[in-house]
Amino acid sequence: MSTDIEHRTTVATPPARIFHLYADVANWHRWDPDTRVATLNGPFAAGSRGTLTPSKGNTVPMVVTFADPDRGFTVESRIPLLLRMVFEHELIARGPSQTEVVHRVTLTGPLSWLIGPALKRQLDAGLPVTLARLKRMAETGSPDAPV
Repeated sequence: MSTDIEHRTTVATPPARIFHLYADVANWHRWDPDTRVATLNGPFAAGSRGTLTPSKGNTVPMVVTFADPDRGFTVESRIPLLLRMVFEHELIARGPSQTEVVHRVTLTGPLSWLIGPALKRQLDAGLPVTLARLKRMAETGSPDAPV
């Protein structure tokens, strides 16, 4: 069984500018209020490992499984034998200065049926806020700039 959550927005900037914000892992908390701390040991590239501490919850390990400045990135976190969380951040160019940004989370594993519904509610509430802050950050340089 899996639980899938997806939200999207359009940002008035090319994909590379958004990817630059993604690659600055230590500052994810600036545009993602559900992230307290994120670290990465190595370059922002497939295979690099780090940790993510959510605003509510415990620190989990993460690994970058995909990173492309024109297309986005994916990270995976696992709670061994219990839950696998895949966070996809897709960038779709919609012209020279427009990008559709898709944040998608897939939860699988033996406990996904139990943990999935609560995480889905939390992510459905949080992802639109995260995307709005990322949009403002990419367009203005500040996640708190007026819309």
